[in-house]
Amino acid sequence: MAVPRDEVLAVADACAARGVQALVVISAGFGETGASGRELQDELCRRVRAHGMRMVGPNCLGILNTDPNVRLDATFAPTWPPAGNVAFSSQSGAFGLAILDYARDLGIGISQFVSVGNKADVSGNDLLEAWESDPRTDVILLYLESLGNPERFMRIAKRVGRRKPIAVVKAGRSQAGARAASSHTGALAGLDVAVDALLGQAGVLRTDTIEELFDLAMLLANQPVPAGRRVAIVTNAGGPGILAADACEGHGLSVPALAVDTEAVLRSFLPPEASTRNPVDLIASARPEQYERAIRAVLADPVIDSVLVLFVPPIVTEASDVADAIRRAAVGATKPVAACLMGTHGVPRALSSLREGHLPSYRFPESAAIALSRAVRYGEWLRRPEGTIPALPGVSPERARAAYAAKGTGGAEGRWLDPLEVRAVLEAYEIRMPRTVFVPDGDLASLAAEDLGYPVAVKLVAGTIPHKTDVGGGVLGVADAVGVREAYARIRTRLVEIGRAAEMAGVVVQEMIPAGVETFVGATHDPSFGPLVAFGIGGVHVELFRDVVFRVHPLTDTDAAEMIEQIRGVKLLDGFRGSPAADRAAIADAVLRVSRLVGDLPEIRELDLNPLVAGMPGKGAVAVDARIRVRR
Repeated sequence: MAVPRDEVLAVADACAARGVQALVVISAGFGETGASGRELQDELCRRVRAHGMRMVGPNCLGILNTDPNVRLDATFAPTWPPAGNVAFSSQSGAFGLAILDYARDLGIGISQFVSVGNKADVSGNDLLEAWESDPRTDVILLYLESLGNPERFMRIAKRVGRRKPIAVVKAGRSQAGARAASSHTGALAGLDVAVDALLGQAGVLRTDTIEELFDLAMLLANQPVPAGRRVAIVTNAGGPGILAADACEGHGLSVPALAVDTEAVLRSFLPPEASTRNPVDLIASARPEQYERAIRAVLADPVIDSVLVLFVPPIVTEASDVADAIRRAAVGATKPVAACLMGTHGVPRALSSLREGHLPSYRFPESAAIALSRAVRYGEWLRRPEGTIPALPGVSPERARAAYAAKGTGGAEGRWLDPLEVRAVLEAYEIRMPRTVFVPDGDLASLAAEDLGYPVAVKLVAGTIPHKTDVGGGVLGVADAVGVREAYARIRTRLVEIGRAAEMAGVVVQEMIPAGVETFVGATHDPSFGPLVAFGIGGVHVELFRDVVFRVHPLTDTDAAEMIEQIRGVKLLDGFRGSPAADRAAIADAVLRVSRLVGDLPEIRELDLNPLVAGMPGKGAVAVDARIRVRR
């Protein structure tokens, strides 16, 4: 349907009267134009559904199907791409035009292309489910500007991704979407963090650019998924070989030493000047047959998972002959082979030869390394356990909600719970805290400390001051009653000096917890994605170092274990430089309990356990400090 906007409703009704079952509405001027356009779009959608039809669009480029039995081109794009096994959905029509051109130039075969436009009816989620069972589609590419229903997307993508890789370019990485927040978790979590978390959990590969998306598609559509991160590099030029090795290492791959037997095989046919180490440098005079034998040798090496072949065209060797040799060596291989033909001499004809052999080819090593690293990540996701959402004993949403029901959830921005409310909420989910007493003055603080036993910590209570350390609001390791009163006075004096004494409600006196590894567990509520759960290394520098991993609720036991493993400071949990190891099981349990808590109680908008001090294995973890904000 490509008619003026104001005629679309009548044409839709006429189509329904003729028994039409599906519409592609190219006409624009609907939801993308404002309130009146949205009203018209809603009415169009209502009529389409009332007639039992489905609709792509409106405001879209159209759809395309290269199946020889269909050969449908319902687009206004000038390009008909080669047929193949890659399905593509674009939320942008303009991008769709460029994408079809680019796919043709790269020789990437398209099975179906759909420009979804405003997604009034058919969405990217619907297409994922359709392509899941399409025998002509092996790889799915998406250009997204929004995720629509994120929970449904994650559920579908997790299932489809087990059968077919999904790669995405998601627009919107800028700070414009970031929200102001006063908790550590809120400050660390922006919209793009949520997108990365959701896509990672679902096994969807996110690329930064369209070029990288197609670089990855060339590999996934034509080669096996790598079984690991170990790459062999075969080259006829030392410099590009070093660049390739650096690119691989820089993107999380490894370039290991070859097996002794492999090096012996290589020495048997290469000249003495060649290097049989990895990268394997065949030198500039390398002949096509030497390329073929070298590639076969490294493919057979058990320490290698994939092969990257570089060729810089010298005068003495035809690029097309080398391309034929690479193709012959890769036929039937169970490990992926990628080529990088640098320069221009003879390369266009050589590329045709590689495409006939379904071999991805890149102009520079960096592009190949990035594509390989993402394919490796997909393989690791496929091999990981799917995980389960565990049943957690001792959880009581009713007790947790009752802890703050008397004071309610505050005004438009909600309110921060007081220490006693926070403690009651966490106790309802069996998240351990130190013994704590709230007191309004210094004399009562010393009495509380006597009951708890020394040493103690004295900490400010002020609902309007999110971070006590910003105002000197905490004193640790206080050893006697005099010290407790002095600590109270010091906190009070500091607030007077900065003109905030009226905000002080009192202090809490808290037992000191034995030393351990300071970690951080938090949660924040994203308006599009719901609860996000965070884990990282904790303490006062959590926002400075930003060593935090996010996941979207609900978390599985596999998600919790991966969050712990993926922080940069993971070695601190294993006993760094002689310090004791941390109780990973207790940390994972706390992460899962926080996920359950924010899922059960959606009025909890921000939560920090910082630090969550993890003792030695078997000794558990204790939330030394905690903050919770609720909002209706």
